[in-house]
Amino acid sequence: MRPDPTHIDARAADWLIRQRDPAFADWDGFADWLAADPAHATAYDALALLDADLDALPQAPAPSVVIHDATPQRRRPSRRAWFGGALAAALVAAIALPNLGLFVDPNRIETAAGEHRTLTLADGSTVAINGGSVVVLDEERPRLVRLESGEAMFHVVHREGDPFVVETGGVRIVDLGTAFNVVRRARATSVAVSEGVVVYNPEHDNVRMTAGQGIEARDGEAQAPQVRSIDIAGIGGWRSGQLVYAGAPLSAVAEDLGRTAGITVRVAPEAADRPFHGALVVGDDRNRAVVDLAALSGTRAERRGDGWVLTR
Repeated sequence: MRPDPTHIDARAADWLIRQRDPAFADWDGFADWLAADPAHATAYDALALLDADLDALPQAPAPSVVIHDATPQRRRPSRRAWFGGALAAALVAAIALPNLGLFVDPNRIETAAGEHRTLTLADGSTVAINGGSVVVLDEERPRLVRLESGEAMFHVVHREGDPFVVETGGVRIVDLGTAFNVVRRARATSVAVSEGVVVYNPEHDNVRMTAGQGIEARDGEAQAPQVRSIDIAGIGGWRSGQLVYAGAPLSAVAEDLGRTAGITVRVAPEAADRPFHGALVVGDDRNRAVVDLAALSGTRAERRGDGWVLTR
């Protein structure tokens, strides 16, 4: 994972401020931090040079007239003290401002696991977003939505000559006025249509789906994905807490359950590809759905830490 420059700068400033204390003795820790990544030394050197430049500035001349006043005169902080305060303020700003949402992109919607949101777009179309998902809107093209990860259900208002487009996983899903559900997993995309007509990747695969049909497309596949029949009643069922499957890999079911219910469900490698047929209900007792999944799939549900693991 690429190191966070903001975090590195904050740590460099922390080391610089701590070293001003005559009692500072953690030189071994400082050396270990420098050796951990070349970027650490670069950030520290830049701040140290700025500190040295401030100290090199000429001091303000002493006043030629001494004013005696009964009011105590406020002492002007030294440049070094000012620099330390500025660094501390910068650290607070770097940490606090993003958390306050001041720099959040309003067109990028991220949901936490178990959180469901519904957006109404300018043309009247709606996007229901499942938990653990990222959806990006386009200000210049209001009928274009990007699903970076997770799951969303689209109800699209038809406009002649102006199709609605969903981009995900490097492909385009073109809707001609309908309702459909899209899931973007790691290197795979699922599409299920409940109303109207949808075309998957028209420039390359050009797979047409109508109501009651869907596809499972894996990234990098040479052949176009095959259209299969889907129970319309189960499409987008996650919105009401119902998950219906007909042969989906157990690993995908666990991922869906975690996204919809907000719980962590992992599957042991030997059971990950086991096909699952059945329906799960996510109610108030969300852990109950895990127990039901284990019973229906012939696996064992074990509680580990804050989540569950399914084993054969």
